Parts: sequence; structure tokens; C-alpha cells
Amino acid sequence: MDVVGVGVDLVEVDRMRRTVARTPGFVDRVFTAGERDWCRRVPDPAERFAARFAAKEAVLKALGVGLGACRLCDIEVVRGGDGAPSVALHGRAAELARERGATGWHLSLTHTRTMAEAVVIATGPAPHR
Repeated sequence: MDVVGVGVDLVEVDRMRRTVARTPGFVDRVFTAGERDWCRRVPDPAERFAARFAAKEAVLKALGVGLGACRLCDIEVVRGGDGAPSVALHGRAAELARERGATGWHLSLTHTRTMAEAVVIATGPAPHR
């Protein structure tokens, strides 16, 4: 497998907290039902929402596109059987990945009380030479 793209993004947790409080529809527009459920399992979900938002932006960067290329809820952070986060793409995001040859994803999330970061590596089959 070859690296198709790399993306990284950093989100301020307080900014996410304010956005969620000020714009109630934001969470429903940006996050899938599974993401919302996972984030809301803790008293203050802002850190988890911020990390997932960073992941969505990092996926877009790894695909070489910007915000608006697809709906953000078409990019989903899911948890594997071992608890590790991974990426699931739906709709237009899946189409963009196919167009760019991205068939695999590596995702790393981290957050503190103030910052959340995501690093994404998109991989795909090595081109025939």
C-alpha cells in the first residue's frame, strides 16, 4: 500500500464548546448519530466533539480537498473492536476517496482540556509500474 495523502488538524476545545452551545443544529449537521452518542457519554462532550471535528478536517486534507467538498457527516469516526478510532466514509466522501485511490485509513486522535488534534493517513494500492 502507498500513502495517498496525509492530513492533520487542530481544534480549540473551548471554541467547540461555544459553537455547540450557540448553534444547537451544528451537532446534528456535522456528526453522525453514532458520534453524537459516543461524545455525549461524558459530562462535557466538547473534547470528543473537537477531536472528531479535527478528524473530519484531516480526512479532507488527506484527500486533497477542502471544506464543502462533502457533508461533514459523510466522514465518520468509528471505534473498532479494540476501541481504536478509525474512519468510515459515506456518500460523497466515499466517492472522493475512490476517485483518489484511497482504500485504507489510519487515524490518531488526541485531546486535552484545551486542544484536540487528529492525524490521518490515507493509503491505497501501489500503482502498477
